[in-house]
Amino acid sequence: MERRPPLWADRTEAGVELAARLRDHLPHDGQALVLGLPRGGVVVAAEVARLLDADLDALVVCKVGVPWHPELALGAVGGDGVRVRNDDVVRHTGLTEAQLEQAFTAAEAQVARREQILRGGRAPPEVAGRPAVIVDDGLATGATALAAAQVVRALSATVVVLAVPVAPADTDPRLGAAVDAFVTLARPRRFGAVGTWYEDFRQVEDDDVRALLGT
Repeated sequence: MERRPPLWADRTEAGVELAARLRDHLPHDGQALVLGLPRGGVVVAAEVARLLDADLDALVVCKVGVPWHPELALGAVGGDGVRVRNDDVVRHTGLTEAQLEQAFTAAEAQVARREQILRGGRAPPEVAGRPAVIVDDGLATGATALAAAQVVRALSATVVVLAVPVAPADTDPRLGAAVDAFVTLARPRRFGAVGTWYEDFRQVEDDDVRALLGT
């Protein structure tokens, strides 16, 4: 019988359980990087990083949506000027290069603002040559997680793992194809909203994220 919500007291408890599931997916040499998606994902990621003795940081990404259909992604941007273009979507939109540049530039400005708020002047971590785990507190549409996976792949991580406590049973198959491993604790057929799977799903503030990151 499928388990019913809530499954976890809070994000911290979910992070402890997720860390146990991730042990077999990461090398134990201290090189792993755990990247939480702000804001709630950073709380889960903090427990994963602590228990797996891995480095922790926040991963700020922004999906670049088609202007008249925002859920359809032209690509994604991350820090350090990383751009990922979904060429099939770009070709079918008929957008000019100037229009594409405007869309990507706007997304980059949004990422820069968020990184400044969460990280201050501290440089983002080096991803290249390291295994990376992208962590969120759950998936709804999966659009942000897909954008994050594309960005981390473009940053030349050796292994890209997506780990979330809960995701819908019918999660977009493109998401699994974008990572080397997709680790979840629950895949309910009747999903509802992410928050229903937690007893305490209070809003995470920027100050909470900065405290976890030590910024």
